[in-house]
Amino acid sequence: MKLQVTQENLNKALGTVARVANTRGTLPVLANVLIKTVNNRLSIAATNLDIAITQYIGAKVTEEGSITVPARLMQDFVGSLPAGNIELDLDDFKLHIATDQYKSVINGVSSEEFPVMPAITEGHTWTVPANILKKSLQQVVLAASNDEARPVLTGVYVHTFEGMLYLAATDSYRLAEKALMPNKDDISLLVPVSAMQDLLRIVNDSEEDVKITSDDQQVLFQVGDVELVARLIEGKYPPYRNLIPTNFATTATLKRADLLNVTKVSSLFARESAGSITIEVSEVTQELSIRSIASQLGENNAKANGKVEGSGDITLNSRYLLDALHVLNGDEVSFCFNGKLEAIVIKDPSADDYTHIIMPLKS
Repeated sequence: MKLQVTQENLNKALGTVARVANTRGTLPVLANVLIKTVNNRLSIAATNLDIAITQYIGAKVTEEGSITVPARLMQDFVGSLPAGNIELDLDDFKLHIATDQYKSVINGVSSEEFPVMPAITEGHTWTVPANILKKSLQQVVLAASNDEARPVLTGVYVHTFEGMLYLAATDSYRLAEKALMPNKDDISLLVPVSAMQDLLRIVNDSEEDVKITSDDQQVLFQVGDVELVARLIEGKYPPYRNLIPTNFATTATLKRADLLNVTKVSSLFARESAGSITIEVSEVTQELSIRSIASQLGENNAKANGKVEGSGDITLNSRYLLDALHVLNGDEVSFCFNGKLEAIVIKDPSADDYTHIIMPLKS
């Protein structure tokens, strides 16, 4: 292998793929990135056996070839080089890297030892605009679980329902659902949230399409020159729609910035009580008030004005409420609930494509 590539392109590609390289795996080669020439371009790839990311970059290829090298070293080294052209020259299993000022050698491992994710040969393909997918992932991934004891909840459920494509995630304490766009196909995929977080880093704000191809075991996301393949989670997703209330005894609609501010302040006093805050909504005063108590530090009461129908109080985890408020887009937010022991719904009153549910704490 012998080629010339720009430092900027190589550094960007390594930054995209190297994060999935697994230094704690049982296979030492999983800590490496695979560098190989493909059709007069350079391919940079890494995998942890569950997720694989590949990026293709332009290169001036003189000789074809492939090698794997330690991901962390390669990424840090190329990132330290000045902008400009880099020459890569493979001699046996030694990768020679040269610029005008630097000449280095990195010892590699044969590319034949690098695992390859099986190709999706008979998959179903559809597309989603990149900006819509990015915004939707930002609103949903925060609700997925990281508890491996319940693997189904560690995924983002990509599915169609009544002609609409949805993303949903829950950790059993909260649930987020986002309607993306009309889609008449029968789609039902359970994608690991770790893969969706990597995809979120790759997807940009452009209006180009993200091409999605899936079969029974894997899903492939193609974003420009980047490909991400992930193994799907096996299992049936819980029928979460049964948990979403549709009628509410108490509803407070107020400025999102106001609720965000009073929740932030109250959360400071809620740290020693695992984030517990009590929210009281009053139709008489048309106010939402939050109370938090720290036995060693003191207590806090904060209020925000809004439009209130019905009265009541409920105890929540302040971190969950802050997470939900951060990913909402509108200027206003509706805070809806029925009783102390029932789930609350947080949504933008001007948009019905996103629903966020939080289960209450026992007060």
